[in-house]
Amino acid sequence: MMNQTFFEDQLPVDIVLAPEWWYHNERITFDEDFFYHPVRRVEAEQHMEKALYQRWGQYGLGKNHKNPRPEIGAVHLAAGFVLSEMLGCKVNYSESHPPQVIPLHAEKLIVDEEQSFKSPAFKKIVNLGEQLKKKYGYLSGDINWGGILNLAMDLTGESIFMDMMMDPVQVKHYFSQIASVIQKFTSYVEAETESTSISVNRVVGHFKQAVFLHSECSHTMISEQDYEEFLLPFDSEWSKSHRPFGIHYCGNDPHRMAGAFAKIPKLDFLDVGWGGDLAVLRQHLPDTFLNIRLSPVELIHHSNEQIRETIIKLVHESGNMALTGICCINIDEKVTEDKIETIFKTVAELKDEQQK
Repeated sequence: MMNQTFFEDQLPVDIVLAPEWWYHNERITFDEDFFYHPVRRVEAEQHMEKALYQRWGQYGLGKNHKNPRPEIGAVHLAAGFVLSEMLGCKVNYSESHPPQVIPLHAEKLIVDEEQSFKSPAFKKIVNLGEQLKKKYGYLSGDINWGGILNLAMDLTGESIFMDMMMDPVQVKHYFSQIASVIQKFTSYVEAETESTSISVNRVVGHFKQAVFLHSECSHTMISEQDYEEFLLPFDSEWSKSHRPFGIHYCGNDPHRMAGAFAKIPKLDFLDVGWGGDLAVLRQHLPDTFLNIRLSPVELIHHSNEQIRETIIKLVHESGNMALTGICCINIDEKVTEDKIETIFKTVAELKDEQQK
């Protein structure tokens, strides 16, 4: 059961603006220096905080706009690429888009854990951290660490699905190697910053304790049976050792996995992708915090009233406002600011109604 002491407030809400939005509105660019140059790292995050505060500060955004913070990773982006690069993938950086991981198409299902932590990619992280700590005395934020199947796809491409059918024993060993790299990497970051997953979804920053959020974006491509056989064991073990534990599922069918998710001993948090059936999920997961992900594409086409009605409908379908949150991730420059404000206004309205 989700411990109520995990919460800072009821019905938390947050947004993540896409690189395209930042480039178009604030001329922030996303070359390699954005992620690894210590001065640029701090300046860029404070620039983002100020921009958020100027637009939506009344709703709690940009609260650190006055204080330069040594964020080790990009906490205002949804960009998971570092572990892929550590494991051998090439990453392309650009001015107005997130880093793009180029699949490695590895022929063998083998991960060299020791080498990944000797890689230039990891050394860049360590060097960045050392320079930031030397100046500020501490580190904050975290780094999006992806997920087991997500990383496997970056390394092998879609052939991993055939491997799951043809060589399940080797795949399970392969996944355990990837999980070991994740465990070591997140332990390193958490020891430095006391956080692992704000960069996966900023809503977890509204909790008193750091949520360990496993990204399962690619799970929409596998069956419930495959999940239970190959990946549920890792989620189950992590749920025992990392509390609060959560799953980030941005696909439109998380309800398809509801029965399997219910087998996780302690699933505290579930990111519910747009299109997910909240009623089904709540039926199977009565004590799990359901974080509703609005569609950034739908925001472009919907009116403010339609956005308001959608949020109210989804919160009611979740069935427990005390175990519900709202977010919208990767909002681009085509979404007007008044529509973003509507998200926050609607949540404030729902909170007011609840308190009456």
